[in-house]
Amino acid sequence: MGFEPPAQKNKLNFIIDASNISDKDDFRPGDKAKNELKIHSPLQEADFSKEDIRRTSKKLGLITWNKPSLACLASRIPYGIKISLSILERIYRAEKFLRQLGFKVARSRHYNNFCRIEVLSGDIHSVIKKRDLIIKKFRRLGYDYITVDLEGYRMGSMNPALSKKLKFALQERAG
Repeated sequence: MGFEPPAQKNKLNFIIDASNISDKDDFRPGDKAKNELKIHSPLQEADFSKEDIRRTSKKLGLITWNKPSLACLASRIPYGIKISLSILERIYRAEKFLRQLGFKVARSRHYNNFCRIEVLSGDIHSVIKKRDLIIKKFRRLGYDYITVDLEGYRMGSMNPALSKKLKFALQERAG
């Protein structure tokens, strides 16, 4: 018995995701899995960018038209580190806490017992002001070292750690 794509296994015509053409500007190792699993990206296929999606959503009166982008939690883990449910839960709880503190855009970059917090550059001062609350919560989550990235939130911030050669090799494998 061979591999059965999830759509076929669940008696669906196809599975879709929310990738758009703006995502093509970033390194996406998950694209290989999407291709293997025959997952469709209709927004990408229709050449919709993030801005197109926001504009159209606003025109349609959707309340989510200006909701901040949320990439997969796995994007908070360095390349080459095995992803587990417990790590994803830890990241989820850390980011949920930061949102509860009022940070609309917040990422918790996971490096085992080390965490690098990214917020919008204008919010860095607020993170420092709330440092005692953040340290207490993040220590309970298992982080021994908690830092704030002085560059602030930016998409693809895990990518610079990849050497050019490794990045090229991974892109070749992703096909």
